[in-house]
Amino acid sequence: MDPIPFSAFMADALYGPAGFYRSGGRAGRRGDFLTSPEVGPLFGAVVARFIDAEWRRLGQPDDFVVVEAGAGPGTLARTVLAASPECAPVLRYVAVETSAEQRADHPDGVESCADLPADRFTGVLIANELLDNLPFRLAVHDGGWREAFVVRLPDGRFVEQLSAPFDPVPPTLPASAALGARAPLQDEAAAWVRRATGLLLAGTVVVFDYCSPTTAQLAARPWRDWLRTYRGHSRGAHYLSEPGSQDITTEVAIDQLPPPDAVRTQSQWLQLHGIAELVDEGRRRWEESASRPDLTAMRMRSRVSESEALLDPAGLGGFSVLEWRA
Repeated sequence: MDPIPFSAFMADALYGPAGFYRSGGRAGRRGDFLTSPEVGPLFGAVVARFIDAEWRRLGQPDDFVVVEAGAGPGTLARTVLAASPECAPVLRYVAVETSAEQRADHPDGVESCADLPADRFTGVLIANELLDNLPFRLAVHDGGWREAFVVRLPDGRFVEQLSAPFDPVPPTLPASAALGARAPLQDEAAAWVRRATGLLLAGTVVVFDYCSPTTAQLAARPWRDWLRTYRGHSRGAHYLSEPGSQDITTEVAIDQLPPPDAVRTQSQWLQLHGIAELVDEGRRRWEESASRPDLTAMRMRSRVSESEALLDPAGLGGFSVLEWRA
């Protein structure tokens, strides 16, 4: 096998014919990792409030589109629609997911497709933990910044082979770094943001992900902190091991993306869009029905524990929310 960029290895390991997301890998309690929508319906209820706020900000248009990229099995779409947003009568919800297996689980009431729409629209484009899964190139500091390529040995093992030093050095890489330092080069993530913002006639692109402000900060940390693998709700093996059997993901370097119009923590964003009001409503509904609780009351009660997980600054609450407005 001739050397290939790490980005090509990652693309095949995740999205190729035998890739992780083509062979059953997914988010969810029965999957390999949990994201905010799988914590419970509260996250989707807050997103529904944000969608309504955008609809009103844009003058309550008669044709309002929400595109969710990287929709997985449709968990977020399901909870957003279940929250009955005010704009529902004019809402067209498009769930974009490359995996045909996961598209088969999308709920009624959404348009399910494999790629972003071709036509521009007015509305909201949402991506929850998508950018971290887009293939990236890998830079390694070895007496200078070099690119890591992947080679398959005759015995089937995958190993890295470094290129000649970059000339010129990508501008986001720090001028100096420790021997063996690594950093992602997230060209595909940047290109995705440019494509997403270009699709909007008016509205907002909103991205939820675990991020670092700068590439230099990632390079200064142990690479195992930000270049991770997951399977079965646990950290997986080395990223070159058993491709297709585990998720490969990285923190997103914000300085490699088009400059966002707003950057908040997920905790700040959820509070801005009314999570506290929804939790208070849940407490009140539970107290009113505690003597004879039904399923709705039980769901309302769960909002308290869901909010604790979603707002945890050491967990999901510490994620970043990036917004670009058209």
